[in-house]
Formats: sequence, C-alpha cells, structure tokens
Amino acid sequence: MGLWHISTDTLADSRFVISPLAETTACLKVLETGAAQHPGERAWLDAHLPAYRERLAADPLTARTIKAAFGPTWNADYLTRPPDPEGRLSFEEELAEIRQTPPEAVRADLTVSLGGPLPPELDRDDLPERTADLLRWVWTRTVQPSWERRRRILEADIAARTAQLGRAGWSAALDGLRPGMRWLGDGRLRINAFDYPPRQLDGTQLLFVPVTLKAGWVAWRADHTRHALVYACSGALAEAGRAHVPDSLGALLGPARARVLVLLDTPKSTSQLVALTAQGLGSVGRHLKVLLDAGLAVRRRSGRSVLYFRSAAGEVLVNAAAGDAEGPKRRSGEGF
Repeated sequence: MGLWHISTDTLADSRFVISPLAETTACLKVLETGAAQHPGERAWLDAHLPAYRERLAADPLTARTIKAAFGPTWNADYLTRPPDPEGRLSFEEELAEIRQTPPEAVRADLTVSLGGPLPPELDRDDLPERTADLLRWVWTRTVQPSWERRRRILEADIAARTAQLGRAGWSAALDGLRPGMRWLGDGRLRINAFDYPPRQLDGTQLLFVPVTLKAGWVAWRADHTRHALVYACSGALAEAGRAHVPDSLGALLGPARARVLVLLDTPKSTSQLVALTAQGLGSVGRHLKVLLDAGLAVRRRSGRSVLYFRSAAGEVLVNAAAGDAEGPKRRSGEGF
C-alpha cells in the first residue's frame, strides 16, 4: 500500500491550504474524464464540457499533452505540484511555475505518467506553455466566475477538518479524506491501497489541499522539501443542492431560516453554513439566534470553533415537515 511515515515535527507543522491552481487542475481532470460523481458536479460538467471538447478539437497537440499528463496510473508531476505553504499566491502566480518548467522536465514527467516512451509528436519544447494556456482557459471559463463561492466552501471544509482534529485527533481528521486513506497511528498514514514503496516524510512541509470537485492526488517537489495531499471536499457542492426544504417548513420559518435548520442535520460552523447557503455571515448569525432562542437548535464549542446542530425539537419539526411533504400517512381513525 502507499504508506507515508510522517515525523512528529512534520506532522506538527502540517497545514490545510487553499490553492486556485489545485482547484483548476481538479476541474481540468474532471473535464478530461467527462465523468461526474454527484448531481452538482454533473450540472457543472454539462455546462462546460462541450466548450472544453471544442477547445481541444481545435488544438490536438495540447489534447495529446493533457491526455498523457493524466496517465493511466500517475499524474505528471509538473501539472500537479504542491502549492505555496501559506496559500497566498494568486492563480497567475501559481500558473507561472508551470509555464517556467524546463521542457526536458516536462518530457520526463510525461514519460512517467504514460508508463512508456514519449510519442514523437510530444518531443518538443512548448509543452509547458500549452499546458499553462489550457489551465488558464479552464480557470477563466469554469472556475473564476464562481471562485468566491468555491473559496467559501473550501474554507468551510478546512474549518470542519480543523475542528475534527482538535476534537478527536488525526484519525478523525484524515480517515476517509481520500479513497483508501487511513491514519494508522504512530506517524503512519496510508494514502491509498496501491503497492507503492513507503515514503519517509521528515524535514519536509506537509500540506492538505481541498478542492470542490471529486478529484484528488498526491504531489511532492523534486527536492522533497514539500509534499501535498489534494482531496475532495465531503460532497460540499452536492450537499448544498440536495438540502431540500419542505414547503410547509419554509412557510413557517421563512425559506432562508428553514434552509439553515435543514442543514443542521450534522454539526456545522457558521462559516460552513455561509458557504452552503450563499447567505451573508450576518444573515446566518440572525437565523441561528432565532433557532437557538426557539429551542430548535443547540450549539457546542469544539476547539476554537462553535458548532450548531438541531435540537430534539428541531428534529421533530423537520421530520414532521418532511412527512407532510410526502403526503398524508395517517390511517383511518387517526387524528388530533
């Protein structure tokens, strides 16, 4: 299996960061496969896949490059590099690193990702520029217009992971972060189920990087001074679309406040609720105060975060409204 042995110092200095380039690369990966993992992702893919395929049809050499970069068993390292550890770089600043990759390094990475010889048509020096140009196209067309919402979702995921870490340790924060991933204790992190040689992470920076689409990978610098684990948020985009608010509950509480109550089926912070509802922080705060005062929600502190969730009364109200939405179910003779 893929096993990382992480030293105490490396683990203590590890951090969650947001990367516009990682988000764009995840979108590129989903566009390239054409496969959606949940309804929210399907809607996004349907909106952008035709234009992406048209873009590649007009540039077959770049199409061959990207197909090779997302190889059968490995992603080309030049395309999936660890982000800045402070998470402060803009998309263009991150993209400049790909554009400046030496052509010979790109060709070597593509040989690895392909698992065989590089096709003659890819033995050229403009592959970094072509890759960067396509990434910029994906960013401009499919990511940048919704970047602020995506950033809020990523921040909410980081807040939730950090709360889990403070509450129950690394096992709670990292288990299931990616398929097959599990914290084994004693500094051992199983990153996948593949039979790769163990890797020692000592004297390196370890970054955990969320993205909103169901794509993920591991990455490291050639000098091994930085490692990154890119993972998909826990259904963030799909969850916002699936949270159905019964009409009767919306009429009673108001649609916006009812939506907050429905989302409190599991503990959430205010930042998570802001991301999932697209409401402002002040509005979410007012809704939470009303729900708390009415006894429909409760709160508890977890580390530095305050998490909100439905009370027993809130559960009864939501379940009753959901039952009404499904239609009358009382048997003959039942009533009030």
